[in-house]
Amino acid sequence: MVNTRYTLLVTSEGIDSLNQDGSRTSSRKTNDVEPDVTSAAEVSVTAAVGHLCKKCLPHSQSMSSSSGLAVTLTHGSEKHKLQLVGQEENDEPTVQDMALSVEQVTGVPIASQKLIFKGKSLKEMEQTLSSLGIKNGCKVMLIGKKNCPEEDSELKKLRDLEKSVEQMATKLDDVNKELSGIQKGFLNKTLQVEALGKLDKRIKSTVEQFMKILEQIDAMTMPDNFSDCRMKRKGLVKKVQGLLAQCDTVEGNISQEMDKLQCKNLALSK
Repeated sequence: MVNTRYTLLVTSEGIDSLNQDGSRTSSRKTNDVEPDVTSAAEVSVTAAVGHLCKKCLPHSQSMSSSSGLAVTLTHGSEKHKLQLVGQEENDEPTVQDMALSVEQVTGVPIASQKLIFKGKSLKEMEQTLSSLGIKNGCKVMLIGKKNCPEEDSELKKLRDLEKSVEQMATKLDDVNKELSGIQKGFLNKTLQVEALGKLDKRIKSTVEQFMKILEQIDAMTMPDNFSDCRMKRKGLVKKVQGLLAQCDTVEGNISQEMDKLQCKNLALSK
């Protein structure tokens, strides 16, 4: 690649160029009056002459044209072409991204997948595919089977219950934050008794909702061969039990705050 450097003098009359040998080439109109030197601004222009190769492009520009990582997935006698991209625009695809794509294409749930590349099982979901040496055109093998329709139906019920649990967990966090504000004195003392009473009702309602969810989970019948369902149910029960323990703690803290206020009110009345 050949680079030729010119210096342009931009004046009110036109443009002069200073060549490398110091000579000046003028493109301005002839005028008897010389321009004021102080009105000229030097502008450096670098012109690149030659063929522009791909390596010369900025990394971000070359990457922007990329549409993801293309790999071939083999599953028994089936072959699938996967186009993998990261969760965010500039993120590299991870094993998790590939597993999600595999589930969509094959119907094999992530819990039942065993992804193998060059004889090694891909277990770390957060690892990027590039760090594992997976590039465009590489082949990945899948071992695993689809769930039967009956198990898929039960899995859907569990996912719906899981969403309900997440919503109730958000409500629990809100109660905890409001209680913390009262404990730190952010609320006027005259309003604290009423506010604590409302929080107590909300936390009791949350406990009832969690107990109903546990009852629904317990009512689900699952054969021994529904391994994915049984695993998900076990994890969901454990999560709800943990949230119920948090509810007990919050409820106890509310009760303590109410007792403190009652003691202060009694002391003041005396």
